[in-house]
Amino acid sequence: MTDTKELKSQLEQRLIALEARVANLESDLRTAHSQDWEERTSEISGDEVLEGLESSAMDEITQIRSVLKRIDDDSYGDCGGCGKEIGAKRLAALPFAVLCIHCANRAAS
Repeated sequence: MTDTKELKSQLEQRLIALEARVANLESDLRTAHSQDWEERTSEISGDEVLEGLESSAMDEITQIRSVLKRIDDDSYGDCGGCGKEIGAKRLAALPFAVLCIHCANRAAS
């Protein structure tokens, strides 16, 4: 089974970094735009990129919090479909996995 203490520590560190990144992105997005039309167009385009980065970071934050909750309630590694163990190899490759490979394949079909 996965070393949940080490994983939890890594995820908590990643969560801190992502939360700082989101705060910086939000600060950048609140910056006033130039009055120059051409410059403003470029800034708006840049804002779209920043919003995409923020959205990706927020998605990862949600996934990390979900894993941390499952670790805390001792359900990490249990399949949400069949209740069996997900498997160490799958969790090593995809720490956010909530389904074993069999249930994931069934869900994808």
